Amino acid sequence: MHEILEFVLRHGYLVLMVWVFVEQAGLPVPSVPLLLASGALAGMGRMNLAESLVLCMCASLAADTIWYELGRRKGLRILQWLCKISLEPDSCVRRTEGMFERQGARSLVFAKFLPGLGSVATPLAGIFRMRLGKFLLFDGLGVLLWAGSYLGAGYLFSGEIEHIAQWAASLGGSLLRLVMGLLAGYIFYKFVARQKFLRDLRISRISVDELKQKLDAGEELTIVDLRHSLDFEAEPETIPGARHLDSKELENMSSALSGHGEVILYCT
Repeated sequence: MHEILEFVLRHGYLVLMVWVFVEQAGLPVPSVPLLLASGALAGMGRMNLAESLVLCMCASLAADTIWYELGRRKGLRILQWLCKISLEPDSCVRRTEGMFERQGARSLVFAKFLPGLGSVATPLAGIFRMRLGKFLLFDGLGVLLWAGSYLGAGYLFSGEIEHIAQWAASLGGSLLRLVMGLLAGYIFYKFVARQKFLRDLRISRISVDELKQKLDAGEELTIVDLRHSLDFEAEPETIPGARHLDSKELENMSSALSGHGEVILYCT
């Protein structure tokens, strides 16, 4: 933290704005330590709290608006791409879709506090054609709450943060190695879990061509469209004869489906 305080102090507001923009654009560079450091420097009278907050809001809104436009122009393809690069396959998108369905625009207010969800909620707003003015209003409230919380925490606890910075500096590189080791372990665990998920998926997978051959041959099939209701609303086209069910409904109907030939599920 000591190095972060010195870094922010040396390079000023521009670094804060660029750093927040880059993180909100999708790169894995956490800005929370920088926000806390900026708030702490404001508490020590070495930065302006209001100016820091305005710059953070401008940077985050700019990045979020880019994601909004990508969602509006590219549709569900942008969510599929986000799912591919996520360490938690599909679950980040599913959780955000469920939250967006329940809360609507209000989900943008607290999405940034939920890891992995903030980057999905903004393109989702564009996919479902939320008005730009409404998007900017609710997303702006979310950015204000998110950046203001961390800047305010740094401001209120500036003395304690300075003590933590001094303690961290006394530990030297050992603390950094510990943090990097824990982060690397977490990423490795998620990577292994993702590979297992994909391996299990490939074992039970049927290709589009194979399904077409079964349909042409007149085989008795039960095809179930498991797309989330928001995905289905955005792209209502489906495979002929498929039944659209929610995954929760599938659990209740599994016995009824099993007596109608081979059951084929799809969710994209």
